[in-house]
This record gives sequence, structure tokens and C-alpha cells, in this order.
Amino acid sequence: MTNNRLLQLLEQDCSMSTDQLAAMANMSEEEVKQAICQFEDDKTILGYKAIVDWDRTDREAVTALIEVNVTPQRGEGFDRVAERIYQYEEVESVYLMSGSFDLTVIISGRTLKEVASFVGERLAPLEDVTGTATHFILKKYKEKHLIFKPQEPSERELLFT
Repeated sequence: MTNNRLLQLLEQDCSMSTDQLAAMANMSEEEVKQAICQFEDDKTILGYKAIVDWDRTDREAVTALIEVNVTPQRGEGFDRVAERIYQYEEVESVYLMSGSFDLTVIISGRTLKEVASFVGERLAPLEDVTGTATHFILKKYKEKHLIFKPQEPSERELLFT
């Protein structure tokens, strides 16, 4: 049970120190260190990542969610085609879905044209892909439990009347 709490704490903020984690998970620092090592060794923890609000930077990027229909392979189901898709550099995430489509693919590119090119030239032509529908993310409000707050207007953006 304390391991689940530790994992929740790490998922919320992996930059906390071991003494902070120990206090919040009701564990000793040594237990926290050992648990984290075990989680990393057995791939329970796959990595650590910062969530960046790219809208607060000068980097231009477009993120798209692509619904993908595929033909599952005998004996392998959707795994083989999902593995082929997640090998592409542009692909951030791939999920097997229930409902009206099979896979959700999340990709990022510099422009709409770059994303459209990836879908049209690399994803859609794959042998087992039978259809795609692309949705562009216009604005992020919340991701991984973190809220994207609007920027406060700078003095230059304020209008005086």
C-alpha cells in the first residue's frame, strides 16, 4: 500500500527529495530509495519527464490526436501495428482503444502541414491501417493532473482607454 502512495507522489512531482517522499509516504528514506530502485529495475517507473507549457515559450508546435482503424493480425492482435507506429520519432503516445476506432496516436510537429504530411505519407499508407481521423489540439487546459493557467498579460499587452 505504501508503494502505491509512493508511486502516486512520484507521478505528481518526481522532483521531490527522498526525505520529502519518505515523510509523505510514511516510509524511511532508505525504504524510499530501495523502492525507487526496484521500480526502475522492474520498469514500473519507465522514466521521469517534465510537463512543459510550450505556449509560454517561443517554440511553435502543433499537437494532433489521430484516430486510427487497423486490421488486427492473427496471433498478434493490434500489438504489431502499434509497435510499428510507435517507432516513428513524431509519435508521442499510442493507445489501444475501445469504441469506434482501434488506436489513438498522439503526435507533435512544427506545423499543421508537417503533421498532415506524417499522416498522409507515413501513417495512413501502412499496410494494416484502414482509416484515420486527425484532430488538432487547439488549447491544453489540463494534462497529467496539472492545470495550464493562462498567462498574465504583460504591460505591453494591456490596453489603456
